[in-house]
Amino acid sequence: MAKEQLQVLNALDVAKTQWYHFTAIIIAGMGFFTDAYDLFCIAMVTKLLGRIYYHVEGAEKPGTLPPNVSAAVNGVALCGTLAGQRFFGWLGDKMGRKRVYGMTLMLMVICSIASGLSYGHTPKTVMSTLCFFRFWLGFGIGGDYPLSATIMSEYANKKTRGAFIAAVFAMQGFGILAGGIFAIICSAAFNANFDAPTYKMPETARYTALVAKNARQAASDMSKVLQVEIEAEPQRAEPTANAFAMFSKEFMHRHGLHLLGTTSTWFLLDIAFYSQNLFQKDIFSAIGWIPPAETMNAIEEVYRIARAQTLIALCSTVPGYWFTVAFIDRIGRFAIQLMGFFFMTVFMFALAIPYDHWTHKDNRIGFVVIYALTFFFANFGPNATTFVVPAEIFPARFRSTCHGISAASGKLGAIVGAFGFLYLAQNKDKNKTDAGYPPGIGVKNSLLVLGVVNFLGILFTFLVPESNGRSLEEMSGENEEESETGTVELEQSSYNNRTVPVV
Repeated sequence: MAKEQLQVLNALDVAKTQWYHFTAIIIAGMGFFTDAYDLFCIAMVTKLLGRIYYHVEGAEKPGTLPPNVSAAVNGVALCGTLAGQRFFGWLGDKMGRKRVYGMTLMLMVICSIASGLSYGHTPKTVMSTLCFFRFWLGFGIGGDYPLSATIMSEYANKKTRGAFIAAVFAMQGFGILAGGIFAIICSAAFNANFDAPTYKMPETARYTALVAKNARQAASDMSKVLQVEIEAEPQRAEPTANAFAMFSKEFMHRHGLHLLGTTSTWFLLDIAFYSQNLFQKDIFSAIGWIPPAETMNAIEEVYRIARAQTLIALCSTVPGYWFTVAFIDRIGRFAIQLMGFFFMTVFMFALAIPYDHWTHKDNRIGFVVIYALTFFFANFGPNATTFVVPAEIFPARFRSTCHGISAASGKLGAIVGAFGFLYLAQNKDKNKTDAGYPPGIGVKNSLLVLGVVNFLGILFTFLVPESNGRSLEEMSGENEEESETGTVELEQSSYNNRTVPVV
């Protein structure tokens, strides 16, 4: 039998949409805007770095980054992100969401500026400095994932929680778009001519009441946020059967499959998503949508790549995020994730199987349209839901940690995609590979591999429960009463509501 919920938490669950909800979206979302800008703008910068620092006098083609340098510049931030997600996710459950979120933002600001000011007397020292600061930039970005998701999930009401968390994540699309637009403006200008929001949010009520065990402070904080009077209640003792530890036998029984579902789907999604995002320029060059590098100067090449990536972001990436915001609380997380992986699989195979057909000049637009649809269904699909669900289905004292583990699994997939695709997509003929690269399996076979990865995402989605329309305490089982035998009754709890049977 479920016990009565704390009044302060019930007030949050049934609260009407108010200005503080949008304030929370903006505060948490600006971190994601910055994340996306910092992570994905490097794809446009690498071409310029190669021309500036690795140009060989008398060579027929412009300079390009050596394979090891390119892999390091593209992947080092992802390595930092993976570490940051694990560390700050754990720290957020120990010190509170607000304080640790502030730390991650400061780290991001400092390292973003430092990355732009990378220096050295030789190309090697410049790249080393850049990689050093991008690692710590990624470390800060990693902390933003679990903390922004947890903050938003714990502030949101039950009815529109999915849309609010998805709206925070959708700021990533604007970050990608801003990176492209800024690159277009700067490159066009060079080619032709030679008050931030204040951070005022109390600690989330669920952390204060359920983890810090201070229901009185939680009621006081939320009275100010919701602008209603919430009576402070005495702190209730937590049932002993609910006091299990992380990775204990009880945790694995209740949430083990859930954690496997969130980590595996995020891992598989990011292999495909980051491969496509970081190496759009190479795919567009391979089908001839962007002219050969030797036919353009450095600034013109950056301009053309930025224009292509901005077009994709504007027409497919950004709309996909906001379709999720609009429909996630209507059709649910599970349906959106399953649909997204399904269409990503279909479109990836549609690009890969008749690949030679798409390389002909008359068919390039068709390739770009289908390629853009894979981004649309990634964002109106698993790229959003893998961020939302881990913030909803785990107990408050583990929520940030479990989200961090899930997000770190995703970044591990991103590293696999970023480093793997860099080499796999090279031409099979060693005479046609980029300078310094060994022969790969070609773009066609690389797209086939990504199609298989997306199909595996469909299968692992069945491990993820549906959280639509239910409170965080219902999903995590934190509202369950302890019976006379000392066990917690599992009536209608999330861990008995899996989407696949447990043997």
